[in-house]
Amino acid sequence: MFFRLNSAVLVGLKPLLVVVEVDINTRSVRRDINIVGLPDAAVKESKQRILSAFKNSGIVMPDGLITVNLAPSDVKKEGTFLDLAIALAILGAQKSIPKFDGVVIGELGLDGTVRKVRGVLPILLEFCSDDREFIIPFENLREASATQAKFKAFRSLNEAVHSLRTGTYTPPALKPGEEVVESTSEEDVDFSDIKGHALPKRALEIAAAGGHNVIMVGPPGTGKTMFAKRFPTILPEMDEQEIIETSKIYSAVGLLNDQLVRKRPFRNPHHSASAVAIIGGGSSVKPGEITLAHNGVLFLDELPEFRSDVLEALREPLEEGVVTVSRAKGSYVFPAKFQLIAAMNPCPCGYYGDKEVSCKCSPLEIRRYWKNISGPILDRIDIQIHVPRISFEEMRAKSYGESSTQIRERVLRAREVQKRRYASEKVKLNAHLTHKMIEKYVTLTPEAEELLKSYASKHKLSGRSIDKVIKVARTVADLNGTEYVDLAALAEALQFRLASVDEVNAW
Repeated sequence: MFFRLNSAVLVGLKPLLVVVEVDINTRSVRRDINIVGLPDAAVKESKQRILSAFKNSGIVMPDGLITVNLAPSDVKKEGTFLDLAIALAILGAQKSIPKFDGVVIGELGLDGTVRKVRGVLPILLEFCSDDREFIIPFENLREASATQAKFKAFRSLNEAVHSLRTGTYTPPALKPGEEVVESTSEEDVDFSDIKGHALPKRALEIAAAGGHNVIMVGPPGTGKTMFAKRFPTILPEMDEQEIIETSKIYSAVGLLNDQLVRKRPFRNPHHSASAVAIIGGGSSVKPGEITLAHNGVLFLDELPEFRSDVLEALREPLEEGVVTVSRAKGSYVFPAKFQLIAAMNPCPCGYYGDKEVSCKCSPLEIRRYWKNISGPILDRIDIQIHVPRISFEEMRAKSYGESSTQIRERVLRAREVQKRRYASEKVKLNAHLTHKMIEKYVTLTPEAEELLKSYASKHKLSGRSIDKVIKVARTVADLNGTEYVDLAALAEALQFRLASVDEVNAW
């Protein structure tokens, strides 16, 4: 007796269609389930879950040896996606249910309940164009509703079997406590909370307007973390495409709740995190923090404390917006288009260059502290600013600065200008311009050109650094409402460059 049913798993972030083939040898005296096709431990353990689910659902297991093949057989299958499909395929081989051409995904509990699985959103989006019907767990109903796919959601194995046998489907009614209320909470942080610091505020406004990466250097307690946590409040809301992209990632890693991700992600990994945790990888390849920050913000506090291999691995995503994880069994490409906000002290004690507190570090300790941040990494960060200590009077002042809403309005206007300018290009923001695009779209006035030439010669700027300065200057000009990059816009962009630790003394 043979039956075939479609299911799906995730390989990295990519959905893979899996054909579940079941053959029952009734002549065998051995009564068992044998699963082949490169199953991992979780898939192999589905055998025990299915046996208990059948027993507690009142379903009689067939006599004989049951062989389950998961095709394609040369790709490892991981997770609990296949439980329900295997169970239904066994029943199909018994002629207990009719043929079903759709896709079945779901984990089985020992009592026959169908439990939530990760990755339903990307799986449905990947295969719904084939006009397939899906059977999914009821707990995945909310994320499935965000797609145009045709699906049936069930709470138990018996519900799924009854629906397939009768050809009817009644959507299960919500039980008390299952209702989901859309979140309407406002942000509990705002830029108006920060007093003083006019220059860092301006720098972060420019970063938000043009999509630029930022590093903040300053003594402890000057507000670097406050700035980073409030940065998402001045970014534009995600559009529908970005919401779906981000939600697919969070669904694939099991972090999606009942709602789509509508707020830009803000990821703040600890400096002790491994390269796998931040970049992605592992024995079962999974995305890291930089992918979870896609379309949002990655905040790296205490930047020099991160391992050097972690920081060096940021080169590709900072330039390309993707990260490639290579393993013996294949390469995986994960999206990683984020804005980097980094913060650090100027030295181990934190007070190098401070005008009020003496530094206790030796020159060797200071250079060793900065050594972890290589030139190529610093070169890829567009805006580099000093966040100084503010005076007691500024701290205790009763007046507050601009709100996040006011700053966001200017950011939105500047982004709209860029959207119109790059309408025929794939890029949307100044930070993503290539060198050829800079030559095509950015025009410096003669005075600005002369200033850039002088500065680049004096500080020995690389070609990448020069392009970064021009892109920041273009964003400043967009905020100022000027068509060309004039002297004022370029001068403002140049003040956001810290070529090396030697320049800290100049603060």
